[in-house]
Amino acid sequence: MNVQSEIREQCSEVEWQTRVDLAASYRLVDHFGWSDLLGTHISARVPDEENAFLINPYGLLFDEITASSLVKVDEDGTILSPTEYHINPAGFVIHSAIHMAKPELACALHTHTHAGAAVATAEAGLRPITQHALAIIAHTAYHGYEGIATDLSERERLVADLGDANLLILRNHGLLTVGRTIAEAFVWMYRAERACKMQVAFDQTGQSAVEIPADVQETTIQRNLKANSPAGHRPIGVYEWPALLRRLDRLDQSYKN
Repeated sequence: MNVQSEIREQCSEVEWQTRVDLAASYRLVDHFGWSDLLGTHISARVPDEENAFLINPYGLLFDEITASSLVKVDEDGTILSPTEYHINPAGFVIHSAIHMAKPELACALHTHTHAGAAVATAEAGLRPITQHALAIIAHTAYHGYEGIATDLSERERLVADLGDANLLILRNHGLLTVGRTIAEAFVWMYRAERACKMQVAFDQTGQSAVEIPADVQETTIQRNLKANSPAGHRPIGVYEWPALLRRLDRLDQSYKN
C-alpha cells in the first residue's frame, strides 16, 4: 500500500475533508502568487482529534500539495501520519502556538508577499487610507520581530499579541491570518493582501493621501464589523470559498488526491 492510500484509509471523513480543504488553500495561495518556494505554511486543526493539526510537508511546492501529502503533527511536533518528509521548524512554532492556545480556531495561514512584508516593515503599518484597509483594520494586531521563529518561548508572546484579531502583522516578516474555518483564514488573507497591495501601490506614487475623516473611518469600520459578522451580509468565507473551489476545480482537481 502506498502512502496516499494508507493516509486515505486511516482518515476519518472529517479529517479527509479538512485535508482536501487545506490542500485547496495551498493551491489557491500559489494561484494568487502568495507562495514563497518552500517557505510559509498553512495549518488546520484535525476536527475529531485532540491536539493534532495538519501542515505542509517541507520539500513540496504549494502547487504540488495534495490532501494525502499533508503531515499530521501533535503540539509537541511529533509526526502522526505516514510521510517521507519533515516539517518546517519555524512553521511548527508559529502554528502550534495558535492551535495550543486557541482551540476555537481551525486554521492559520502565513505568507511572505511583497506587499505584506512591505507593510509589516513600515513603521506606520497598515494605514486607514483605503476602503479595503478600513474593512480589516479593526481585526488587525501586530507582533514584533524576534528573528526566525524557532524559539518555543515566542509562542506565548505571539498568541498574546494576536488576541482576538484575525490578522496579525508580523513586523519585518509578513502576514498571518486565522479563522474558525479554513475558508475564513483564506479570505482574511485575501482581504489583507489586497489592502497591503493598494497601500504599497499608492506609496509608489509619491503623492499625499486624501485623508478619510475620522468620523467616516469609524462609521466604515463599524459597518464592516457588522457586515463581516455571522449576522452580516458577507460573513467571512461563507460565499467566497465555494466560488474559489469552483475556480480551482476548473484549473486542477489533483489537490483532492
